[in-house]
Amino acid sequence: MEIEILGAESLGVRGLSCVVRTDDRTILIDPGLALGYHRHGLLPHPAQVAVGECVRSKILSTLEEASDVVLSHLHGDHIPLPDANPYQILARRAAPLCRTVRLWVKGQTGLSRPMIDRRAALGEALERRLPSADGLVDGALSFSPPVAHGEPDTYLGTVIMTRVEDKGVVFVHAPDIQLLDARAVSLLTDWAPDVALVGGPPLYLSRVMTPSRRGRAWQNALRLARSVNTLILDHHMLRCTEGLEWLERLSAETPNRVMCAADYMERSRCLLEARRETLYEEMPVPEGWHRAYARGEADTSSYRQYVSTCA
Repeated sequence: MEIEILGAESLGVRGLSCVVRTDDRTILIDPGLALGYHRHGLLPHPAQVAVGECVRSKILSTLEEASDVVLSHLHGDHIPLPDANPYQILARRAAPLCRTVRLWVKGQTGLSRPMIDRRAALGEALERRLPSADGLVDGALSFSPPVAHGEPDTYLGTVIMTRVEDKGVVFVHAPDIQLLDARAVSLLTDWAPDVALVGGPPLYLSRVMTPSRRGRAWQNALRLARSVNTLILDHHMLRCTEGLEWLERLSAETPNRVMCAADYMERSRCLLEARRETLYEEMPVPEGWHRAYARGEADTSSYRQYVSTCA
């Protein structure tokens, strides 16, 4: 089994995209990305946009070889979008690459009305029926029943986790569970993964992450760190540098490997969203750049030094 993480916050973009290659399948999970349209009152810095372009290219290239594509839920940093902004993946661009793949998509259970509508719009854009993968098993590929996106019973709805087994090695992709629901963590540990790629808690959202939720997320993180040989924590957790402190503390609590996506891919940690204000200070952005970029009248050529580091 070969696991390649294509996009995540420690790799410079929002998302949790990866590809798992076995002898007979190439499984692309969550082929989407975003850059956080506004953060600290600022649009994505062009350095982020440059990295996003590279990640988008990798995802589309991987779509060309994929046998299976998994969409764990319908948020814009996890899927191609019918109405993508300039920093995401447009579904019409992905559509020709999705015509023959096996699609495994989060079903309607637990989705909000806007996400049900987005699911229908995505099917139209891809010109494909989107079958529900909730709880299904297909050989070495398994999907969880719906689990909470963070806290149970919120407007954020539910997601599915993916399990891949190959030659006795088990990989689990657990996006956006945020370590806030014990049921999701129990399902994950019951699958006995050797490697797990998990969406950690949104530490950057101070109003959401109350002391009690932080404590619960920490205990669930400890539980995973002590039961999974290689635990990769990323996504919401690394939209601020505090997430790196969590990784160091967790690593000290277990002999198992605890790391972020960049560590796993043996790249430099590239938390560009967490550094957005600093990027604007270090490299001022010309007025009107984002409007010009959206029109195709500006590019990222002056900011490509970040691409070799992050993507």
